[in-house]
Amino acid sequence: MAILLGPHAAFLVMASVLTVQAFFFADGGLLALGCNLFNLGFFPAFIAYPLIYRPLAQSKGGTATLLAAIAGLQMGAFGVVLETTASGISSVPFGTFVLLMQPIHLAIGVVEGLATVAIVRFIAAARPEALLASNAPSPSPRPVLLGVLLAAILTGGALSWFACKHPDGLEWALARVTGKPELDAAKDAAHEQAARLQKKTAFLPDYDFKKHEAPNQSQAKAWPEVNAGTSLSGLLGGAITLTLAGLIGYSLKPRRIPA
Repeated sequence: MAILLGPHAAFLVMASVLTVQAFFFADGGLLALGCNLFNLGFFPAFIAYPLIYRPLAQSKGGTATLLAAIAGLQMGAFGVVLETTASGISSVPFGTFVLLMQPIHLAIGVVEGLATVAIVRFIAAARPEALLASNAPSPSPRPVLLGVLLAAILTGGALSWFACKHPDGLEWALARVTGKPELDAAKDAAHEQAARLQKKTAFLPDYDFKKHEAPNQSQAKAWPEVNAGTSLSGLLGGAITLTLAGLIGYSLKPRRIPA
């Protein structure tokens, strides 16, 4: 997003994504939202993009994209370790946590980096004017926007069924340190109030319809999981995020003051 939109717009888009996930899909705690914005937004947009991608982009475009993606994810993973230690709500050993978090996110970063390289190269070939560093003429952006919109609909509505059922990098690391994929929630008033608020606002928790069943009645989900709740979550999540990011962009748009 930083390559296509610039770092400031990319950060605002990522902030919109994470906020929608936390409030409407119960993905990430509300009290962790600030840390998530820093780890997933600040590091890639304001560190990896200007300090790694930009200096290398002219001579090593694909390599610059890959290295910036890996570095951003590595910094974010290390940020999680530092924030977890500083929070004091967990006694997870710092050294062990680092040694598990960094390698697994290095592997994830390579995969995400290669996907990013493919996307950037596709856009550079199809619509080079969409890239910030391009000197190509700037025709209407509508074809690019329409293509990205259709890709978002396809991904959220159908490809989401193929999402991996295995734990993500953080859950994997925590499971090997503590034996559980998540830390126990703190029992103070702030955490309990945030949890109650999130329960009220999350109309599709875990990207599915709310279920009223006892935990021991749940069954293992098939893969791919053809699920109307997942499709609805993908489509609504994309629409809400687009609306929120658009409103933020509109509110920050410079306006002429009448003389």
